[in-house]
Amino acid sequence: MKGLFGLLRKKSKTPPADEQLDSMLFTTAFAGLGLDANLLVPWEARAVEVGATRLNPDRGTQLLQGLWAKDKYMRQLDQDAIGRMERFFEFATVAANRDIIRQNEYGNFMVVLLSGSIAVDRVQPWGERLRLAEAAPGEILGEMSLLDSGMRFSACTTLSACDIAVLNADAMDEMLSAEPALAANLIALLARKLSLRLRVVSARLNDNK
Repeated sequence: MKGLFGLLRKKSKTPPADEQLDSMLFTTAFAGLGLDANLLVPWEARAVEVGATRLNPDRGTQLLQGLWAKDKYMRQLDQDAIGRMERFFEFATVAANRDIIRQNEYGNFMVVLLSGSIAVDRVQPWGERLRLAEAAPGEILGEMSLLDSGMRFSACTTLSACDIAVLNADAMDEMLSAEPALAANLIALLARKLSLRLRVVSARLNDNK
């Protein structure tokens, strides 16, 4: 992550207009993997697969503001900051029993659960499906792959009809260009939450050995 934050610090210093270049930090990270097209699953493809329907952006933003205001980390983004993020997110409703994220695939998006419940499972090498958590509204899923372009660690399946907010690599790059300070704050908060989650999951996996 050191290299990532070094890039962000440089990006936050806005150059003269004639020297500005569009950020491609997240998009090119996935492109640089040289993946077979069938291995990378963008949100556009997954949305069609799970039959996602559009959620009104105003309603989605309102839900996101209310939920993140209660979160220990994300409440550092005030309502104005979250409101400015609206144009970078896609908001959708997904029915129950749909795989939003699948283990070991590559996906260039993260999901914020706005309503409903999502199961987070990991299939162990010996075939057992271990329930790691049941995500509640306000929780973030898939941010690790968005940040490091790696494989999905677990599978995320809706347990009920869910409203979600989706942020993909293209939108993250757009945010870095248009709102660099906002993007840097968001990424820092995501990294902190991710670190905490990995510590919890690591402890849980060790307990089940």
